Order: sequence, then structure tokens, then C-alpha cells
Amino acid sequence: MRWLRFMIETVTEAEDILVSDMYDIGLEGAEIQDKLPLTPLEKEKMFVDIPPETQEDDGIAYLSFFVEAPEDEASKDRLREEMLSAIEEKLEESRVFCEIGSGRVTVSETEDIDWINNWKKYFHSFTIDDLLVIPSWEEEIPHDGPVLHIDPGTAFGTGMHETTQLCIRQLKKNIKGGERLLDVGTGSGILSILALMFGAGEAVGTDLDPCAEAAVEDNMKNNGTDPSKFKLILGNIIDDEAVQQEVGEVYDIATANILAEVLIPLMPELVKHLKKGGLVITSGIIDGREGAVAKAMEEAGFEVLETLSQGEWRCVTGRKR
Repeated sequence: MRWLRFMIETVTEAEDILVSDMYDIGLEGAEIQDKLPLTPLEKEKMFVDIPPETQEDDGIAYLSFFVEAPEDEASKDRLREEMLSAIEEKLEESRVFCEIGSGRVTVSETEDIDWINNWKKYFHSFTIDDLLVIPSWEEEIPHDGPVLHIDPGTAFGTGMHETTQLCIRQLKKNIKGGERLLDVGTGSGILSILALMFGAGEAVGTDLDPCAEAAVEDNMKNNGTDPSKFKLILGNIIDDEAVQQEVGEVYDIATANILAEVLIPLMPELVKHLKKGGLVITSGIIDGREGAVAKAMEEAGFEVLETLSQGEWRCVTGRKR
């Protein structure tokens, strides 16, 4: 299947207006490209291994809309001209009310791309110390140590990034057997599955992304993880009382591989769910932000035990006083 792509060059202030205008003429599902910084709410929802790179906002935005292209050229040309005319007419109407920038429209043709699976060609098996991490679409290779079968699906978390590896090493170091784990921002479930593999008794994960549900289920099945030992709760543990109550208390270890901007407000809530002497393992912290996380930890009632580094990333571990 092929698609006609109509891309409008505009300014960030006009994004919402133009998306609404294009909706009026039948163009839906806008793809927006800009350099606006993430809002605190957007950062809060990004329970990911690798935060997006920040760029200086230049005020320019590109809105792309896709329309299925007819097979015959005559119909395709006619559709292109009709849509282009309708878009340009809407843009002229919008200029009366607001600044929309150049309003330049470019039309291109693109093939249907399997965005969900196309990235798999870049992800291959690798090791973290004695742990072999292998994607579900590769054949298993001989290995003497533990093996993790991983398929992130549409949820983040492969173990490849330094932040995840820091957490994995801390879990392996501190799990002695039978611990109860709370995994905030579980994503693909990699930390919970490995904790159980290392000897933890049970794990509870929270995540904002509904895609985590299918990813965790697949990865547990691929690794032979006992489903009765893991529970996934969808929602925000920071401010959702229902989630807080369902999570409950008295955990031995809590992990949170997120971003410093989320870890800081998370600390006062996380301390409530750990028993005295319980450990909190935080990662996803870019170099220079570990001090702020450590301070938030201490103010919430933790004793900071150590800060580990790998590349540009930091992992801060604390113990509940």
C-alpha cells in the first residue's frame, strides 16, 4: 500500500489550530515534528530507557497528514490536486486569525511501513556480564550463564541501555532470595523478570503505558516466568490513590529506571511502600542530575548508599532509614 503525504511547514503556536483545520477537511492523525521542550507531564509519562535529545526550539513545526493513494495514476493525481487545493484554502483562512509561518505544503509518496517491527533488524543478542540477552526473533546460542529472552514489543526496555544495565547489576548484587520487588515504570518487564530469575519471591510492576501489558505477558512466557509471581498495575503511583492502595506496602526492593524529573517527586511516595531497611535502586539519571536525586532520596527518608556510573548515566541506590 502506498500513501500520499501532505506536509505543512508552520510555526509551533499554530499546531493545534491547523490540526483542527485539517480535521475539518478529512485529514486526521497528524504527525507533528517540532523542537518544543517536553512539558513536566510529558516527561512524567516517559518511563523509558533513553530520554529524547533536547534541541533549541526554532519555532518551526512540520505537520504531516497521510492519505491512501489510489493505484491508478489518474486517480492519484486527481486526489493530490483536490487535497492540495483544500489544504491551501484552509491555510489562507487561518492566516486571517493567526500567524502560521510559511504555510508551505509539500507532497510526497511513501510506502506502507511496519513501524512496529522494522526496528528489529537493529537489535541483536548481547551480554551483560554473564547474562545473555537474546531477542525472541533470534535463535538461541550456546551460553553457560543465565539467559533472558526479550521482546520489547511496543513497550520500552531491552537491557541494551546503560541505565537498565546499572539496575540489573544492582539487583543481582542485592537479591539474596525471596525478596518482594516493586518495579516502577516496568515497561517490558525486564527488571522484574530478572529479579525473579535471580531469586526474588514476587514482583509488582507499575506503568502508564497500556502497551506494557502485552509486552510483559510475552516476555514472561518467553522466559518461563511463573505468572502468579508478577502483577502489573497500570497507572501513576505518584498521584493516583487507587494505584497506591493496590500496590500496597512492605517491599524489600524498589526499582525505578525513569528520569530524574520523575524520580524526584517519586521518592516521597516510594518510601511509603518499602519496609525499614528496604532498598531503592534508581537509574535513568543523566550525569549531573544524580545530586538532585540523592537529595530527594534523603529528604524522603532514605540513606544514600552508593552512586554507580556507566557512560553518561548514573544509578543511585538508597536504604530506607
